[in-house]
Amino acid sequence: MFYTGAPQNTKRERLNNNLTIRAYDLMKKHDIDIKNVVVHAPYIINLANRNNTSNYDFAVSFLRQEIKRCEELGISKIILHPGSHVGFGIDVGIKNIIDGLNDVINPNQLVFICLETMSGKGSECGSNFDELKRIIDGVKYNDKLLVCLDTCHLHDAGYDISDFDNVLKEFDEIIGLSKLGCLHINDSKNEQGSKKDRHANIGLGQIGFGNLINVIYHPLLIDVPKILETPYVEEEGKKDKVYPPYKWEIKMIKEKRFDQHLLDNIRGS
Repeated sequence: MFYTGAPQNTKRERLNNNLTIRAYDLMKKHDIDIKNVVVHAPYIINLANRNNTSNYDFAVSFLRQEIKRCEELGISKIILHPGSHVGFGIDVGIKNIIDGLNDVINPNQLVFICLETMSGKGSECGSNFDELKRIIDGVKYNDKLLVCLDTCHLHDAGYDISDFDNVLKEFDEIIGLSKLGCLHINDSKNEQGSKKDRHANIGLGQIGFGNLINVIYHPLLIDVPKILETPYVEEEGKKDKVYPPYKWEIKMIKEKRFDQHLLDNIRGS
């Protein structure tokens, strides 16, 4: 997963064909299927709030631009946070999201929008399958919509990841497994149902290593791309010094064995 620019703003550089070619070559070298590579839309796109018309119109326009950039790059999926209604109520928020997606989606576009499951923090929309279903059903060209399941968000929203078979069963009954576009794999620093959205490194949170391994290797999800979204690890007492954890987390996932010295290994790398 990558962003086409900083996720916190809308500043975007012109696409560089030479860099795109180099990226494709690198993916080929490491046996990465381009179909499993996704873009994440910037967090500042909020289709759920149209109290400020100019901000809402800009969000719609910018999402269109991001989709166009994905098409130019050959990426077929873009992950989108549905949005926050900021006090206007869930029904208003969902209607605004539907209107925005109906404005954005072109029936001929090659890119699927993956609506991400949210934790329910603040006034977020899309923290349960019923809300996502309402959005999908309201969009005219909803064949262009998929869902991204985020394990931390699901857990924080109240879903029991230790009973993931039942979670998938509920998703299938309400939305349908054919609509599952990708997964974000995260542990959570919070208790189930806390609605806080604080990611933890694999095996160091409240979900637990074994439960996440069950998600990653679930037989119904073999062909669904899975993306680590875990936080960088800080040097003890030094917030300005951080380390990427992915090499060690991926090693644990491949070996299906939790490393008790995970943090030490990450900081020592």
